[in-house]
Amino acid sequence: MQVNQLINSALQNAQNYTEYKIHINDLFSQGKTTGNNQSEAYINYTELSLQRMKRWEKIGKIEPSEADKIQHIETNQTWLVITEAWCGDAAHALPYIKKLADLNSKIILKIVLRDENEELMNHFLTNGGKSIPKLIAFTSEDKKILFTWGPRPDEAMQMVIQEKQAKGSLDEDFRKKLQQWFNKDKGKKTVIDIVELATKAST
Repeated sequence: MQVNQLINSALQNAQNYTEYKIHINDLFSQGKTTGNNQSEAYINYTELSLQRMKRWEKIGKIEPSEADKIQHIETNQTWLVITEAWCGDAAHALPYIKKLADLNSKIILKIVLRDENEELMNHFLTNGGKSIPKLIAFTSEDKKILFTWGPRPDEAMQMVIQEKQAKGSLDEDFRKKLQQWFNKDKGKKTVIDIVELATKAST
């Protein structure tokens, strides 16, 4: 199936940010999460994600210089994020993606679940893996891909690559280190990376 067809199919079941938050809160209240893995660990990750999203919704800020760049985009576009409720990286990124999209009425933010859109996910792998979140930006009319971003800011990506090269995998100590990086960064690198991509794609 062509990417355009997969995108159109995904959009039929896509949610906006508010709908997504309601959905995962409802699932969590039932002791569930999104996706194929319904383990206790993933449900606990979902609780952490909800807490992190709430925090960034409240205190996260977009620098005026970055906001100005987004506000000057004139292309009607959709930002489609592939994610899951338990994803820690998504919890740090999604609130900022929403804040950016809210700055420009030409940008529509939609969210879909990875495990329900496996074929679409397979078109946007990161180093061969189904890493999330993955932001796919495309023109609203003809679904021309403008840019993609994810699963994390470039600086954090380099931390992960170096850790995998050194140890072969990511242990709990590194995951804590990565969360500390996100907490210290406060979304700045996520915003800068996405704004840079969006600005280049719209010129």
